[in-house]
Amino acid sequence: MDQSGGPTMGWNVFRFCTVLRALGSVMIILVLGLVGFTYYAVVLADYGPALFYGGLDSFTSLAVLVLFHALLVMLLWSYFSVVLTDPGGVPPNWRPKIDEERCDADPLVESAHIGPALASHDFGESANQNKRYCRKCNQFKPPRSHHCSVCGRCILKMDHHCIWVVNCVGALNYKYFLLFLFYTFLETTLVTLSLLPYFMAFFSDIEIAGTPAGLAASFVAFVLNLAFAVSIMGFMIMHLLFVASNTTTIEAFEKNTTAKRSYDLGWRSNYEQVFGTKKGFWLIPAYSSEDLRQMPALQCLEYPKVPDVDALQRL
Repeated sequence: MDQSGGPTMGWNVFRFCTVLRALGSVMIILVLGLVGFTYYAVVLADYGPALFYGGLDSFTSLAVLVLFHALLVMLLWSYFSVVLTDPGGVPPNWRPKIDEERCDADPLVESAHIGPALASHDFGESANQNKRYCRKCNQFKPPRSHHCSVCGRCILKMDHHCIWVVNCVGALNYKYFLLFLFYTFLETTLVTLSLLPYFMAFFSDIEIAGTPAGLAASFVAFVLNLAFAVSIMGFMIMHLLFVASNTTTIEAFEKNTTAKRSYDLGWRSNYEQVFGTKKGFWLIPAYSSEDLRQMPALQCLEYPKVPDVDALQRL
């Protein structure tokens, strides 16, 4: 029974978060295992040997292998960029600028520590963008940041915690996550199309060169990559729409729609806020040095807002 007298939940969310943390290296191994299995089916079992068949078969195999490896490099580069890049944490003892100016005169910062009275207040985004407080981290948090129970800290512009990348997706690695989805979709689509003849061979009398083990691997790889291509396509489209409206997954389910719209600067500016102002870097999991210097949004503590929406909120 909980304190309100009601029955306790059938599962413990904190135990669930502990399980997700324990899955870390296992998920990375699983992803690399899927990549390795697909590599065996496409390169070693099918199109690698076909390079030596001569004629059109050799040309087709060369084209598939070059494109396959190019997409694989970008996929792995994007994937490990998401895994290894800190999504962005709140600096220690961070406080809203308005409170720093008021200093001791402001009751929010009247003492060096946060007392129980302050912790009992709800500094939600709907009430005041500059006064949001995390009871778990025991500190203030910037707008658009949220506490991740798996990571155990507040994440700047948190989108969600992804078990596939064993990391939170936030302000500093959201671009890399989107590129990982993009290149995974292209790679799985290429694999699906290239293995389609081998898949159809199982249901017809067409003879295709290869060992029984190689043909079986091609069949399984086709099914897996088709499933990933279809599911990732929907997930990628959803996130591209979120970027176009400058919305995170968490914000999309929040009730305060006015606050969400206040960050929508137009689809071009919204995309530049995530991918950078240099279009040549949009498809690369990296930012130009100029973007890192000039883009205030990448600092992740404050985000530009639509003035008209701000005015409406003050009325």
